[in-house]
Amino acid sequence: MGVFDNMKDKLTDAVDEHGDKISDGLDKAGDAIDEKTGGKYSDKIDQGTDKAKDGLDSLDGQDDDLN
Repeated sequence: MGVFDNMKDKLTDAVDEHGDKISDGLDKAGDAIDEKTGGKYSDKIDQGTDKAKDGLDSLDGQDDDLN
């Protein structure tokens, strides 16, 4: 097993265990950035947040952003 396989396994385990908290953190970070930019880039921020959540979902096979 290579170094990257080991890192992916550890990341997958973390997402399995804490995926809902990570998803909430992404939402909070996106909201904070949106507030700092005065809503000027809301659509881009939402797209980035959604892509990050999709990446998490692909790691553990679960939809962690059930809000």
